[in-house]
Amino acid sequence: FLASATAGGPLPDVRPDDLAQIQYTSGTTGFPKGAELHHRGLTNNARFYTGRIELTAGEVLVNPMPLFHTAGCAMGVLGAVQTLAVHVPVLAFDPALVLELCELERAAVLAGVPTMLIALLEHPGLGRRDLSSVRVAVSGGSPVPAELVRRVEDRLKVTFSIVFGTTECSPLITEVRLDADPRDRAETLGTPLPQTEVKITDPATGAVVPAGQVGELCTRGYLVMRGYHDAARATAEAIDADGWYHTGDLASLDSRGYLRIEGRIKDMSIRGGENIYPREIEDVLFTHPAIAEASVVGVPDPKWGEVVAAFIRILPGQQAPSADELRTHCRKSLAPYKTPQHWEFVDAFPLTPSGKIQKFKLREGLAQPAGPAQP
Repeated sequence: FLASATAGGPLPDVRPDDLAQIQYTSGTTGFPKGAELHHRGLTNNARFYTGRIELTAGEVLVNPMPLFHTAGCAMGVLGAVQTLAVHVPVLAFDPALVLELCELERAAVLAGVPTMLIALLEHPGLGRRDLSSVRVAVSGGSPVPAELVRRVEDRLKVTFSIVFGTTECSPLITEVRLDADPRDRAETLGTPLPQTEVKITDPATGAVVPAGQVGELCTRGYLVMRGYHDAARATAEAIDADGWYHTGDLASLDSRGYLRIEGRIKDMSIRGGENIYPREIEDVLFTHPAIAEASVVGVPDPKWGEVVAAFIRILPGQQAPSADELRTHCRKSLAPYKTPQHWEFVDAFPLTPSGKIQKFKLREGLAQPAGPAQP
């Protein structure tokens, strides 16, 4: 469009449903696909997002998300444009730089994926920065542990808003309101944004499941992409004849309309006929005082079909707990079959360019799990 516009000449005629960008997915579960996003979806999604966090004209949004990602270019850039807010991009994430910018620019809103917020909390310079202007922390893109929400709110004295969506949805589907109950802020993904239809279906039958029951999250409305670029088959698999986009996420909606995510359908493990959702286990592991990050995957097992393996990064300066200690910690909250049987300690996780953990690489790299399997 810019190439076709001459100085002082007329701007191109752009319709709401015209293609605005081809946005490639993050690649957390495999090879990225190009989602064709339109103007209506991007602009309205940004408007609804900033409405939920009550961003106002002149307030400062520090945005460490890359601009090639919808969280950076849609939520961040278009969100600031919608509200006449000040957008401060961080072109390469550095926790020290983010903290400095929040102080110097008197930021009102700080956004980032969980790995970024964890890095901020761990940074030695955090206590030396005046972050009193920051009133909201926003995170999503990958599971946000409830304990992380509580730590951020307590340490930074802010209100946390979890967002949930997919690249294909411009990107947000749900968002936590600032006036939500503290437990809902920490343990749910909020309620659907305006003009957004949501349903939870049985992956096998397509039937809508009762409130509180886990199934596949589907959404429909202005936010859904036109399709995958040059991939008609993938588009038909993702968007059904009635316009519902099938996210591939396992989720539940309670009677109030609050969303909870259990993980990707591809990430669900089945041990001896029992479904195991990684999100529940990761949340429990994150409450251990020595654990900085945890990611759970299913690995093949000749007896049970699959068993749980946990990848763990220890907080700097902490001693790695033993497998027995970790099992005892998990058993306080989890059934035996959900408790990890293999433990892998890592110095860092394989991440996408936008900071999300690539679980498929964890599975591929699991050559020999540590420790014997437990019954």
